[in-house]
Amino acid sequence: MEILKNYINGQWVESSCRETIDVVNPATAEVLAKVPFGDATANDLNAAVEIAHAAYLGWKDVPVLRRIQPLFKLKQLLEDHKDEIAKTITQECGKTLAESYGELQRAIENVEVACGTPMLMQSEFLENVATGIDEYMIRQPLGVTSCIAPFNFPAMISFWFLPYAIACGNSMIVKPSEKVPLTMMKIFELLDQIDLPKGLINLVHGGKQTVDAILDNPAVKSVSFVGSTPVAKYIYARGTANGKRVQAQGGAKNPVVVLPDADVDLATQIITDSVYGCAGQRCLAASVIVTVNDKGNIKDALYQSAQKRVTGYGLNDGVEMGPVISKQSKDRIESLIALGEKEGGKLLLDGRNTSVKDFEKGNFLKPSIIQDLPLDSELMRTEIFGPVMSLVQMNTIEDAISFINKNHYGNMACLFTSSGANARKFRNEAMAGNIGINIGVAAPMAQFPFSGWKESFFGDLHGQGKHAIEFFTQTKVVVERWPKEWSRKF
Repeated sequence: MEILKNYINGQWVESSCRETIDVVNPATAEVLAKVPFGDATANDLNAAVEIAHAAYLGWKDVPVLRRIQPLFKLKQLLEDHKDEIAKTITQECGKTLAESYGELQRAIENVEVACGTPMLMQSEFLENVATGIDEYMIRQPLGVTSCIAPFNFPAMISFWFLPYAIACGNSMIVKPSEKVPLTMMKIFELLDQIDLPKGLINLVHGGKQTVDAILDNPAVKSVSFVGSTPVAKYIYARGTANGKRVQAQGGAKNPVVVLPDADVDLATQIITDSVYGCAGQRCLAASVIVTVNDKGNIKDALYQSAQKRVTGYGLNDGVEMGPVISKQSKDRIESLIALGEKEGGKLLLDGRNTSVKDFEKGNFLKPSIIQDLPLDSELMRTEIFGPVMSLVQMNTIEDAISFINKNHYGNMACLFTSSGANARKFRNEAMAGNIGINIGVAAPMAQFPFSGWKESFFGDLHGQGKHAIEFFTQTKVVVERWPKEWSRKF
């Protein structure tokens, strides 16, 4: 069985760590590879940082118009190899092939936006800020940057950061999730072809030991992370304590409000896709569906739609939902469903104890729906990160907004309505970083930052777009005077 290699200084090298864990296909339980996982991975990381810093020193002074040229080639390579990359995503992550293609497209869009860095990096100039004095601001790269990626989007999320970092003049180290490292390895095989200086981009495997080495190495100037809130808090606290810039995306408990004037058919389809897409394993998955004065129409429609959803191996035709990432995740989700029942929720649809023909060893769950959980229950506060919908009924949009604003998460909130006035009220008052109106997954396009509020995000600047440019550069203000008598001397 292959032991995965790191990509350091432009070549694939064996890890100094001999301990490994298995990379497992969550649908078939097949072991796909073995990935280094142990204390010695910190040595790999520190070696990569030293090389990345040397590469940055040469790269930072390359004109930005030249720095973006490799990205154009990268975009084409990603498009040319999308079939094999999407298949790898499905095999190691579990999502359907259509979802894998969609994820890869979002990665490509970030490459496209990063190609606009020469415009996005431009700053301000003020002539005669005082008599004979000009003042201006320039943006310069940070140095060695890092990305700690999650399992649920093995291709896309690294691209919220990587293309912007190198376009701005930095080097970068990517630590893929140990659960899904194969996708990023395929992508690094393409990155190896785009004429970047050796050592500018590096990939290092591992788990917490690698992460801690990133957080503690003084030459690493920034950390970009996506994952659960407890880990995001840890990374933000330890990283900032060591003087690093940190953007740490955390968990979510995304509410969706459905008003009586909503288009029932449209809302049902979009909400079902939001809750159960990627088996609920995405930070923008709808979780709590708040129906306002529903006479049973929305509830019945959601039940029927969820019940029909086809669960199976994501490479097979007709499958709409794949497995969750691991047996541990499946067990955790099933225990949370049981907790919901214990806390007084009514289980309308039970997706536990699912078995898929020919894939009996897979980590499959079917869609579940829990109705009428107490608003102060533990499950109502807990991110399930699986295919579970919670249904609650409220009387007014004001009640729904109040409920949203008490949520300690703030990643996304959505509203379904045909009223422009209510849409405007919701957009203005709902306290979440990504707002959807008649949208089930309010995922910002690459031109916009992936916002998050409250305990869904720790930091100041988010991934993607102009925020990424600002995160990966530091500002320098220059105040300049050239007296005439000095000019005459020379």
